[in-house]
Amino acid sequence: MTAVKKIAVLTSGGDSQGMNAAVRAVVRSALYFGLEVYGIQRGYQGLLNSDIFPMDLRSVGDIIQRGGTVLQSARCKEFMTPEGQQKGAQILRDHGIDGLVVIGGDGSYQGANKLSKLGIKTMGLPGTIDNDISYTDYTIGFDTAVSIVVDAINKLRDTMSSHERSSIVEVMGRHCGDIALHAGLASGAETILVPEVEYSLEEVSERMKQNFAHGKRHSIIIVAEGAGSGDLVAQEVLKSCPSYEPRVTVLGHIQRGGTPTAFDRNLASRLGDFAVRKLIEGESDKACGIIKGELVTTDIDKVVNTKKPFNMELYELALRLSQ
Repeated sequence: MTAVKKIAVLTSGGDSQGMNAAVRAVVRSALYFGLEVYGIQRGYQGLLNSDIFPMDLRSVGDIIQRGGTVLQSARCKEFMTPEGQQKGAQILRDHGIDGLVVIGGDGSYQGANKLSKLGIKTMGLPGTIDNDISYTDYTIGFDTAVSIVVDAINKLRDTMSSHERSSIVEVMGRHCGDIALHAGLASGAETILVPEVEYSLEEVSERMKQNFAHGKRHSIIIVAEGAGSGDLVAQEVLKSCPSYEPRVTVLGHIQRGGTPTAFDRNLASRLGDFAVRKLIEGESDKACGIIKGELVTTDIDKVVNTKKPFNMELYELALRLSQ
């Protein structure tokens, strides 16, 4: 006998590529196992507005390749209050929904955690491009975001090389430098600035000067937004290397858009199905993730209270290869 009979799915917080693939997997797996499944529009705000509708196979047809989220997303201050959480749990009970899959980041997980304490079985899926969720090697959307940044750097490198200039690329990552690190390594950036590692702008400028002195025709600096602004780095570089005309490119929300990579689609599909099966087994208040290729669940309390460790080994590799 299953622990749940009716489940719902919502996406919350910033969108990430692969969320639709995750929604599709949740819906189709739930139907496969004989459950009723509902979609909730606009995250927790939609929950408090009772914006809940039944989903079937056709509801998720032709969405696996689409970016964004068909369920839409929104921020909701009301749900951050105990009264809002009680209201949300009661609305789910009024609809007969006893299980909820939440796709989002840290704040979304905390909402799922609160609902679980009010009797709703919950599962969290890591939907964020930043890759800043602990107890999972990768988050849904991260691989696509890195690919977008690498593609942009490839294009910038062509024009920077033609004019013998330096390019400073600012990417997302307020608290986590994984996008900058992985994209910088993959694109051969000379300098990678992340919030996890202290740096000196004077040393960055000197390194660029040395690169050009050794015959390089261009230089790429990639900086995570949490490590400082691209404009600030450019100002410092300009003081030491005025002849190399640093150009700043802020990629912004383009990193969240576009078609998800095969990796993100497959990761989202695996995690969505996994979440449904864990709800059926009676588990709750868990975050689903992938570690060394294996799907795992971890208590949401533990996940939201643990900072994901930065991969210094990969960072040092990037340093060695950027000489």
